[in-house]
Amino acid sequence: MPCVFCELIREDRAHWVARGPQACAFTPRDPLAPGHTLVVPTSHFADLFDTPSEVLAETTALVQRLAKAMRTGLNVTGVNILSANGPASEQSVHHLHFHVVPRWPEDGISTWPTGRSHHRLAGDPAKRIAHALAETGQRS
Repeated sequence: MPCVFCELIREDRAHWVARGPQACAFTPRDPLAPGHTLVVPTSHFADLFDTPSEVLAETTALVQRLAKAMRTGLNVTGVNILSANGPASEQSVHHLHFHVVPRWPEDGISTWPTGRSHHRLAGDPAKRIAHALAETGQRS
């Protein structure tokens, strides 16, 4: 299945905000707010789980630079960084991407979940995560 973000990058059809060798940023067709921007790796990686650490570091560094530019260039008082990863997350485009949504006081949008998951786990989820991190040598 073709990737819409890969096509935009390859065919140079996006409204670019930034382009780099590892990550790029462009505005979506239907923005949530003025200045809403998507940041994606320039190479195809389906999601956070699939993306090499060095590419993820470059991509999130661009997210941070973009957020700072929004603060000065658009006079925002905050940003929302949104990313869905994997089948249960409602990820609509299977290419890692971060929405950087500029926010102003009383702008009329809400991006925070209003409900809680109905899923339940046995035991302490934090301990289970810490154990999994320790097993993979990723504990900090």
